[in-house]
Amino acid sequence: MKTRKHDTRWLVGVALFVALQLVLQLTGIGLIPLPLIRATTLHIPVIVGAVVLGPLAGAILGGVFGLCSMWTATTAPTVLSFAFSPFLADSLAGAAKAVWIALGCRILIGVVSGWLWIALKKLRVNDLIALPVVGAAGALTNTGLVMGSIYFLLSPEFAAAQKVGMEAVLGLVMGIVATSGVAEAVAAAVLVEAVCAALLHVPANLRPVRVVVEKEK
Repeated sequence: MKTRKHDTRWLVGVALFVALQLVLQLTGIGLIPLPLIRATTLHIPVIVGAVVLGPLAGAILGGVFGLCSMWTATTAPTVLSFAFSPFLADSLAGAAKAVWIALGCRILIGVVSGWLWIALKKLRVNDLIALPVVGAAGALTNTGLVMGSIYFLLSPEFAAAQKVGMEAVLGLVMGIVATSGVAEAVAAAVLVEAVCAALLHVPANLRPVRVVVEKEK
């Protein structure tokens, strides 16, 4: 039977990225309050980890991002925190939607980033192009899924929280995507390219991950 085993270096690599996420969270620069929503830097370790360690690591790091988001929304609520904290929802259905937005959308950042990187490498796309593309795509995955989910799942609650009519919701959502979403994508493209370019040039025997496929008798 074939099994896929991640060695100690992979686990250490994941742990280091989780530690970085926790530092960003505890220092307050992981989720930065804005008038309508919190801007984030927590997606950067998720994307970098997905590139360096693979989609599974990216999914784990995305989950950590989601839990940090859920914690912040619960302990320091803002007008839209109900969309990210199941504890602030007014119904079981609302709680399930909050879990999807806070956790599910963030897990997919790592999955999308990791598999996009693998696909681009199979196509032999140069790292100078592939890394910014993965960075921007990861950030836009976060913004697109979160804001898209808020629009499709929580439009009435969003309108009530913003004290606007339902007809104004789409404009507000697109405004967030066009401002903070685009800014986060540009920042991710630059940072992911810089960080991953350095990490990927570390000698293979010193990299934090090595995936081994073994046969068990």
